[in-house]
Amino acid sequence: MEVKAISGISNCHIGTMGWSYVFWEGNFYPKAMRAFDYLKEYAKHFSTVEIDSSFYRIPPAAMVKNWGLQTPPNFLFSAKFPRDITEVKQFRDAEGETEVFLRNMSLLRDKLGVLLVQMPYDFGPENFSVIKNFLHGLPRGYRYAVEAKNRKWLDDAFYGLLRENGMALVQADHPWMPDMDTPTAEYVYIRWEGDGGTVKGTTGQEERDRKPDIEKWASRIKKYLAEGREVFGYFSKYFSGYSPADAEYMIRCLQD
Repeated sequence: MEVKAISGISNCHIGTMGWSYVFWEGNFYPKAMRAFDYLKEYAKHFSTVEIDSSFYRIPPAAMVKNWGLQTPPNFLFSAKFPRDITEVKQFRDAEGETEVFLRNMSLLRDKLGVLLVQMPYDFGPENFSVIKNFLHGLPRGYRYAVEAKNRKWLDDAFYGLLRENGMALVQADHPWMPDMDTPTAEYVYIRWEGDGGTVKGTTGQEERDRKPDIEKWASRIKKYLAEGREVFGYFSKYFSGYSPADAEYMIRCLQD
């Protein structure tokens, strides 16, 4: 599998959520590869990745710079806002953490894709003013995507807030969320999350056949591309159980 980019489609970026998985050794990564070399190998196959570790702590500046050095010029990193901002403080009094996170991620320069703001499930629409103030306060010059874990957010008021700020609604393929086909920005952000309750995701192989679902999503993505929208899409290890194969198949579908 050698897929550096989607041939003929410069504004579509497909990859996986995270890359530091030892259980990919022997199929995606060579056996006994050093974990330090995973990212460099990953970037030979895909042109983007969603950073998972940034959710657990703000990546240090030196680490972010090293990510940039290990990847080719056309590579893009998207990154989750840290949970200290989104879950612990739930977007209140988080200016300091937000400033540090954005400052460190900006070290990626042209390799910075989209910054993902995930609203926790227990953060409901009664907090509309809180998320409104937080989103309004984010500095411009970055691309943001906002993910609602609670379906009660999915209404015209929320979509209007995202459009007002030029931010993308995350379209999540998840068992407890409805189908979402509501672009709110010039770019689209898709997360194929799958079901961690039925898929282990640590076997290094496909546990469920999700190819029909991927084909349907590919048709939708082609529509977005025809509209002139840029697309970012990332597969979780819980989608089929083996996200590199999911991403590779999506790229093949888009190239057909």
